[in-house]
Amino acid sequence: MKIIILGAGQVGGTLAENLASEANDITVIDTDETRLRELRDRTDIGVVTGEGSHPRILIQAGIEDAEILIAVTNNDEINMIACQVAHSLFNTPTKIARIRHHAYLAKPELFQNDRIPIDVLISPEQLVSNYVSQLIAQPGALQVLDFAGGEAQLVAVKAYYGGPLVGQELRFLRQHMPSVDTRVAAIFRRDRAIRPEGSTVIEADDEVFFIAAKHDIRAVMSELRKLERPYRRILIAGGGNIGARLARKLERTYAVKIIEFHRERCQQLAEQLGHTIVLHGSASDQDLLLEENIEDTDVFLAVTNDDEANIMSSMLAKRLGARKVMTLINNPAYVDLVQGGEIDIAISPQQTTIGSLLTHVRRGDMVNVHSLRRGAAEAIEVIAHGDSNSSKVVGKTLDTIDLPDGATIGAIVRETEKGNQVIIAHDDIVVETGDHVIVFLVDKKYTRDVEKLFQVGFSFF
Repeated sequence: MKIIILGAGQVGGTLAENLASEANDITVIDTDETRLRELRDRTDIGVVTGEGSHPRILIQAGIEDAEILIAVTNNDEINMIACQVAHSLFNTPTKIARIRHHAYLAKPELFQNDRIPIDVLISPEQLVSNYVSQLIAQPGALQVLDFAGGEAQLVAVKAYYGGPLVGQELRFLRQHMPSVDTRVAAIFRRDRAIRPEGSTVIEADDEVFFIAAKHDIRAVMSELRKLERPYRRILIAGGGNIGARLARKLERTYAVKIIEFHRERCQQLAEQLGHTIVLHGSASDQDLLLEENIEDTDVFLAVTNDDEANIMSSMLAKRLGARKVMTLINNPAYVDLVQGGEIDIAISPQQTTIGSLLTHVRRGDMVNVHSLRRGAAEAIEVIAHGDSNSSKVVGKTLDTIDLPDGATIGAIVRETEKGNQVIIAHDDIVVETGDHVIVFLVDKKYTRDVEKLFQVGFSFF
């Protein structure tokens, strides 16, 4: 597939690396020649230096026979104009644009073919806000991912000493919870993936990914670790787009405070937010944190656009008594360095955004793609089509489906007369056409094999 990416920043660069490894023809456009050269040196892609919205530059990149244009520069207007040019002059089939400003996102009617022709809008700030909200809703989780509109969830937790299942084989999970159906999709032990089987013994500090119906998540978590009490008090460091979105999303359910350094922005936030306390100052000011009772704070969220400021303020908040610390980190090299110490959860906006982009780029009828473990693993929601003659999965029991190495089916979500039904994967389950199948891949290099597995043969009409 020929894909042109505008912007070689963290999102564009990470996306290019992901797609190039899947045998796509990728060309990246950026005005920064040094950044392009560094990207080309580590990835097999084409690069073009120039302004991505200019027709001449797009032609140079091969827009005339490109199937997808993905505009992810930091400038909303350039992204929108590039999609307009690609549509009007070159009839590019699929146009995806990163749009950050709320003023545009609040007017979705703008983005139609007879106005601004963008097929898919991606808002990193919105995606990160949703991601953090899920983590706050499930205290103790390292990652929470929705499938089938939230009917099923994939949750990652760290197994703790004292958990009922820690030190026991997975087959005892059903005995512990006879009324709850769940499946462990993967276990990561000291960064090594372990394919879960009935005889697999869960050890303390294992990172366990399990899937269950949303209403059963807390019950399963209680088997792996002591359940944490729900969060109540939230302190957000940074009143930019992400901080403001989070405050707006959380303020009706939690007691929210937000610290912002710039006085003018504080005034804007105070006018926009109805229930959030807005504080003027620095999140690294120890006296300010103590004045605001940081020791009684359930979650400290550092979401400024400065990684170092986020890390330092988070470490300070943790040492002063904050119960849980979540930190936004743009530089992927920092993520593994800091997570698990004084910083409980490091949030990578690139990985959160990449999954959403891949959903619209991959072949097959994919509904969701979630990037896990800093991009090494993936969870995919794909719809099964066809019949037993035209499909490699429809009409077959799960134990007879030829999955690639390291892939496991965690659950199926099936539409019934009574609504969606979450069916946890067991060997005798038969896949039906229209099923949403949730596949966990511990190694994303096998993604193409999963795509092929769900493609329909020529006999399906």
